Amino acid sequence: MDETSNLKLPYILAAQSQKHVTHNEALRALDAIVQLAVADKDLAMPPGSPAEGARYIVGASPTGAWSGHAGDIAAYQDAAWAFYAPQEGWQAWVADEGAFYVFDGADWVAGSALPVALMGVNATADATNRLAVSSPASLFNHEGAGHQIKINKNTAGDTGCVLFQTGFSGRAEFGLAGDDNFHVKVSPDGTVWHEALVIDRTTGLATFPLTPRREVLTADRTYYVRSDGNDGNDGLSNTSGGAFLTIQKAIDVVGALDISIHTVTIQVSDGTYTGGCAVSGPWVGSGTVILQGNPATPANCVLSVAGTAIRVAGSGRLTVRGFRITTTTSAGYAIQASSNSVISITGGMNYGALSGVNADHIRADMGSVIAITAGYTISGNARYHVHCLMGSIVETAGVNVTLSGTPSFSQGYLQASLSSCVRAFSQNFSGSATGRRYAIDTNSVVFTNGGGASYFPGSSAGTTATGGQYV
Repeated sequence: MDETSNLKLPYILAAQSQKHVTHNEALRALDAIVQLAVADKDLAMPPGSPAEGARYIVGASPTGAWSGHAGDIAAYQDAAWAFYAPQEGWQAWVADEGAFYVFDGADWVAGSALPVALMGVNATADATNRLAVSSPASLFNHEGAGHQIKINKNTAGDTGCVLFQTGFSGRAEFGLAGDDNFHVKVSPDGTVWHEALVIDRTTGLATFPLTPRREVLTADRTYYVRSDGNDGNDGLSNTSGGAFLTIQKAIDVVGALDISIHTVTIQVSDGTYTGGCAVSGPWVGSGTVILQGNPATPANCVLSVAGTAIRVAGSGRLTVRGFRITTTTSAGYAIQASSNSVISITGGMNYGALSGVNADHIRADMGSVIAITAGYTISGNARYHVHCLMGSIVETAGVNVTLSGTPSFSQGYLQASLSSCVRAFSQNFSGSATGRRYAIDTNSVVFTNGGGASYFPGSSAGTTATGGQYV
């Protein structure tokens, strides 16, 4: 062999004359290709005035003195171009690009474009963590505009996530965990995981699997109450195995909903119920909640309770119809609206006997409103039939009231007190009652539109005091 295998340097042969020529040729080759750094790699023709020793990687389709040497290393030595064919794995620094290139056997490629099996930056990479970085911080900067960090997985069932660890044990994770929805989850120990947030990839809607939240209604709904029901049921079917047992259970279930713009009806089947019900605040949503018994025959759906039968407080609102109400204790009302609440009575009612001296059929207090838009029957005794006080309003205009069995009102059929207002015009009364017709005091008003002193049922005249007005 006359030359070396790799760098192709010429050997000095035995008995060779002018051995210095061969030796100098080898030195020239070493000078050209060892610690290889070239000025450029894209020129197709030689530069006009190259410096002695200048080196280039010949570009594609070369011409002139470089013709036929595409990809070779051209070195300007002793005022002439010498060419060196690169071998796979040779490395060169390209000065005009400030970049490192490697010959892959066919072409010069950027060193950064070559696949690297493992890379550790101040850390040891392994088969799983093929890129490992140990640093106080890592910076991914833009290059004149935006910047993206991409995590790509193979299929929807795979995981593409960012995992946060303590002592190499998982504590929090977010990303595409086992499907294509976005998940956020946390762990106390790296083994047990709690999913806190899921964002649906199709709709963008967020759900919170472990956070209690209200169901938002998308349509009207009816809950059923039956005397043979069970409060362990869901209330959604009118059967003993589906309906609730108590009205209060239905009220509580509706109170946990966002009723949105829809109507929720609590349908109470015929029978006798001994438990009252209380609404303690406003519903979530602007829809309507109706508590309904049997409007056509209210005597068939009876609330016979100890205390108040139907109470709405705390700025609550409720529509009521179709019940016969009686009480069994001395302190209680048939229907009460309190604390800025609103009750609408829109269907047939039957007000039966109330026990004790402090019992009213219809009571509005503390800035509340009761509006009655349907005729009804009074079949039992009470302290007052209507008791309106503390800045409240009762509206009973244009309805028919039937008095059955001559009920007795111990304090009067109606009282308005403490700056309250009762509007009770265009009513038609049938039957009779005993007791005072009305009592109006402390700047309250009862408006009958000229109904006259004997307009309301009773056996004795009404009274006004302290600014009370009857008109």
